[in-house]
Amino acid sequence: MLAYISFADRLSVAIGKAFGWYILIMTFGTSYEVFVRYVLDDPTVWAYDLSYNMYGALFIMAGAYTLSRNAHVRGDVVYRLWPPRVQAATDLLLYIVFFFPGVLALTFAGYRYAAESWLYQEVSIYSPADIPIFPLKTLIPAAGAALLIQGLAEVFRCIICLRTGIWPQRAQDVEEMETAILHEREYAAKHRADIAMPGAAGENRS
Repeated sequence: MLAYISFADRLSVAIGKAFGWYILIMTFGTSYEVFVRYVLDDPTVWAYDLSYNMYGALFIMAGAYTLSRNAHVRGDVVYRLWPPRVQAATDLLLYIVFFFPGVLALTFAGYRYAAESWLYQEVSIYSPADIPIFPLKTLIPAAGAALLIQGLAEVFRCIICLRTGIWPQRAQDVEEMETAILHEREYAAKHRADIAMPGAAGENRS
């Protein structure tokens, strides 16, 4: 199970970081559009399509990466107070009852949706350039497949936690601000305790 978890995490990270470059491309594209529109009075016909399609692709393909980092939105005010085994049992139930049925529906319905779009070479009705959008719709079943792969890894994490009482370690490359602040406070408190300890030891000897 650990080998599969590692494989799924690496795949999700690779997909997420590859599509993450879209942010840079969108930034340059939007900046260029603002410049030519308001300074040169010569707007482009492709800037809207660029941002529309790239943001959609980035949003949908980042799902598996976000799941691999346990970064999806969760109301964890109570959840964080539970023992790890209770957390794992709750997560496992929710994955089985809600996650997999929903993602399977997304994958199969998205496949038919994309297939129809490819069949008649669909173009955007909102684009002045009539750009093709069937490649974008192909990402719907692709994102569903990536979520299924990562979702199975999360199920394995739950099973391991139920057996051992400890969550398997996750690779971390980005931290939420709240988590970073908590880690900084824990480090500062430990550092103060380490500094105070020699003085306390000297007082006890005297």
